[in-house]
Amino acid sequence: MGPFAVIDAHVRLGRGVHVGPHAWITGETVIGEGSKIHKGAVLGHEPQDLAFEQGTRSRLEIGRNVVIREHATLHRATTADGATIVGDDCFLMANSHVAHDCVLGKGVIVCNNALLAGYVQVGDRAFISGNVCVHQFARIGAVCMIGGGSEVGRDVPPFTTVTGRSRITGLNVIGMRRAGLGAEERLAVKTAYKLIFSEVGGADAALARLEEAPEADSVRYIREFYAARSRRGFVLPDRPWAAGAPSRGREGSE
Repeated sequence: MGPFAVIDAHVRLGRGVHVGPHAWITGETVIGEGSKIHKGAVLGHEPQDLAFEQGTRSRLEIGRNVVIREHATLHRATTADGATIVGDDCFLMANSHVAHDCVLGKGVIVCNNALLAGYVQVGDRAFISGNVCVHQFARIGAVCMIGGGSEVGRDVPPFTTVTGRSRITGLNVIGMRRAGLGAEERLAVKTAYKLIFSEVGGADAALARLEEAPEADSVRYIREFYAARSRRGFVLPDRPWAAGAPSRGREGSE
């Protein structure tokens, strides 16, 4: 426990949690074993939501081996039956913000000054670069790569790379390799997206084209992502993808 850190009454810390100086942990917050909270982070504070009613004892749940760097802010949910959730092995860099009712999967990286608005969902091993802004209710699929300074206003399909204002520029091939997807699985993903983006259209059109895609776990996940209810619509490429569509992805850095 660092000097001047404050941990309020209802907080629960797992074994081996490190809390740095001047950190404040409040509310119904649970932090899993081995996590490290750095200087000045604020966890479990009231949500920045006009619908929040004072006195509501909502939750923030943080998994195991999560690293939260300097002055990051993670807010608890808006309603008493809701929770903001951060999965195991996530890395949230300095000044990043995770708003009320967000759900982050395992191994998510959120870089410096990136902002996730309320109710955002982020899949496993997604990489959100610095200064990214994600609109409330948007979903980011697993193993996505969001380029620095991007504005994400729609749902980002799994395994894709997004830059600028909600535009897909390719597939996160390096991220897929690091996530353990073999060559056959990566090829299935490429084939699926060439079918989806052969014409620019909505979720129904994507699902129809996916009927021709190879059978693979990753393709089933893509299908489930498009079949789920979307509040924001889906990110698209600038133009339809031909057979030689861009597919080289890249992993970002801080």
